[in-house]
Amino acid sequence: MSLQLGIGETNVCKRLKQLHLKNACARCVPRNSAKSKTSMQRNKKKLSSNILCLLNSEDEMSKIQWDSMPVDVQEWLTITFTSQQEAHKAEDAASVRTVAYAVQTGVFVERKFHTATSPVGLAYPLEVTEALKEVDKWGFDVFALNEVSQGHSLKYLMCELLSKYNLLSQFKIPIACLISFTSALEAGYNKYQNTYHNSVHATDVTQTVHTILLHTGIMHWFTDLEILAFIFGTSIHDYDHPGTTNHFHVATRSETAILYNDKSVLENHHVSAVYHLMQSDEMNILVNLTAEEWRELRHLVIEMILATDMTQHFHHMNCMKRILQNEQQVKRIHKDKVMAMIVHAADISHPAKPWHLHQKWSEAVMEEFFNQGDKEAALGLPISSLCDRKTINIAESQIGFLDIIIKPFFVLLLELIEEIVAPLIKEASKSKCASSSKQQRTIIYGMEHSEEFTGTNSLYSVHNVTKAMELLSALDISRFKEHLLMFIQENKEKWKEIQEKNSEGMQK
Repeated sequence: MSLQLGIGETNVCKRLKQLHLKNACARCVPRNSAKSKTSMQRNKKKLSSNILCLLNSEDEMSKIQWDSMPVDVQEWLTITFTSQQEAHKAEDAASVRTVAYAVQTGVFVERKFHTATSPVGLAYPLEVTEALKEVDKWGFDVFALNEVSQGHSLKYLMCELLSKYNLLSQFKIPIACLISFTSALEAGYNKYQNTYHNSVHATDVTQTVHTILLHTGIMHWFTDLEILAFIFGTSIHDYDHPGTTNHFHVATRSETAILYNDKSVLENHHVSAVYHLMQSDEMNILVNLTAEEWRELRHLVIEMILATDMTQHFHHMNCMKRILQNEQQVKRIHKDKVMAMIVHAADISHPAKPWHLHQKWSEAVMEEFFNQGDKEAALGLPISSLCDRKTINIAESQIGFLDIIIKPFFVLLLELIEEIVAPLIKEASKSKCASSSKQQRTIIYGMEHSEEFTGTNSLYSVHNVTKAMELLSALDISRFKEHLLMFIQENKEKWKEIQEKNSEGMQK
């Protein structure tokens, strides 16, 4: 995830920037001054009023309860998301795919599972093998995997998932290239020693996409190539991240910002840098794809990674709402759009994870923001929203993001997935799983199924196609959604407790 703050020169954005500067000035006044508090409250009300006047009444942002948000969060939200509204309206007018690419939701892709072993040429240490037994769980601990793998969590997870989905064999991925590529990938991720945007974050996002595909059953809607795009795309999505936002690059006129004309600067860089990496024969894990497969994979990967630009967040939400309001649109929805939404969800998913994981990620991302704020201060630039370690109220900000960003997005996404998967479940219940069916394929994939949502200890090891169909029919997406919402609510309560303790400490 890259936070892009303040790109574009529309009238709306110009006005928002002016408001942003006024509030930035207000924050520079000593905090113990009663006058500064009054001024900040007045600016907060003025900011809320101006924002609501500027935004379209039908836009998702107009529904936000602005008065309850701290000024920093208001500024970040408005400057981040309004800058891309006009561009998104233009995109909505035309589909990103051709009519021929529209896939009807009744086509079922059969997948069955077996227990995977280490790919030939890559031996898993015992501790890594034990850690990966939990890979199907929503609350998978990537920090634990990274520790037992001595900092190579991304390498082992990539190899594990590619092996389990049988993609190594399906696309003839050379193991030697894969090992070289994953090593270079980790080195690029850890180049800047970022606290958040590093190889562990890439591991987390890749594993999270896997669990969404698994626990919702939507993996049966995707082809082999699309599953490969998921694993490859999420693994590389923040490669060579410098630890600063798009806004920082634009403000400092960096070479990267100039190269990509201030548009999704980092996201464009991540994709380009990885494909340059694969120009080397020893790194080219896609060497055996056909020309058509290579082009289609590249298209999907670019779409997914560009979708991790936070400026697109409300665009995704509005798109999902429009689709859900029209049943025919659900039937005609393009897979690349759904893939982009799933990857974006995984990229911002840690607030929907167990507290011990969410807390670690929150501390990591805030420290990275603060490091950027320190750089901005040293350069004499205005400190970006959420980047001033002296003024930010972390608990208050996190509560705002849980309410405004995380919860609404996951509710919509899972509702959309449920609509897509419903015809697959219906098809599965009717099908006799005949191996000669043109619409069905058997994909050997192996894992132990996490029963964290059912409370049982049975395995997801499937030895015949019928069993796979039974498991698909038994899916409970509503239960999965309840589980995520429970974590979101628990995390919100934790932040409230922290906020109350901080308030009590200040009063003393």
